Amino acid sequence: MAGQKSVVISGGAGFLGSHMCDMLLARGYRVVCLDNFITGKKANIAHLLKDKNFLFMKQDVSQPFRIAGKVDYVMHCASPASPVDYLEHPIETMLVGSHGTHNMLELAKRKKAVFLVTSTSEVYGDPLVHPQKESYWGNVNPIGPRSVYDEAKRYAEAMTFAYRRTFKVDTRVVRIFNTYGPRMNINDGRVVPNFIYQAIKGLPLTVYGDGKQTRSFCYVEDEAEGILKLLFSKEPGPVNIGNPHEFNMIEFARIVLELTGAKSKLVYKPLPEDDPRQRKPDITIARERLGWEPKVLLREGLVQTIAWFRENI
Repeated sequence: MAGQKSVVISGGAGFLGSHMCDMLLARGYRVVCLDNFITGKKANIAHLLKDKNFLFMKQDVSQPFRIAGKVDYVMHCASPASPVDYLEHPIETMLVGSHGTHNMLELAKRKKAVFLVTSTSEVYGDPLVHPQKESYWGNVNPIGPRSVYDEAKRYAEAMTFAYRRTFKVDTRVVRIFNTYGPRMNINDGRVVPNFIYQAIKGLPLTVYGDGKQTRSFCYVEDEAEGILKLLFSKEPGPVNIGNPHEFNMIEFARIVLELTGAKSKLVYKPLPEDDPRQRKPDITIARERLGWEPKVLLREGLVQTIAWFRENI
């Protein structure tokens, strides 16, 4: 198609990446999806493989690679994102945040493309400021078990801004807060798939610590929409994209039990090392500069997510 814009997206077969592939294709973009399937799944993109505007390449972006032809946008979304995954793949997580970010930035530089990296609320660590604004520098343990993910993303942000300053690459940094929805890995280890799986199976729901730690949950379609709004804006970021409605783990467990109809009990286990006590994004910048805020209420999104889990467990 004459004038058609092209997007290269790493991690495009992952949970969030595959939803962004869907949105980009629906808007008429040509999409080149890169993934090595460490945590991504072919099933997430199987419905796209026959689309003439979709090209899949099995590729570890931590290793050198080439993309032929014109590229207008480069999105670096590849990384293990759950504690289960990045603790199982600590070196790969560090490499995709370092070498992978460098390789994707080099691609954007060569192609004169807009570059976006998906960073994370984990850059705030166990925050001492609440809610978390983009200006907050965080409270991160740089050598703890979670640091392989936290520091990989902090490094990726630093590398992105170095390319912006040094090579004038047109960059964006998005900080993603807890995202949930269809296509989450069932054994992801995070609270949404854990609770839903346990409830559906009639197992006790595992609550870590006293259950009073908080998270703010954003439905995947809202999250993807916010990220694309940032990509197509002139805002370099970093920008928080997440849902500012905050729930503690006991509240969240009761909602899951209500929506699944499960009668499961709650069981308590020790809080993992460096697990954040509270998470809530300040989304003032997203609202004012991107015109974005989440639309899907938690119960609405959970109904869709639970239905998907019932079909796929």
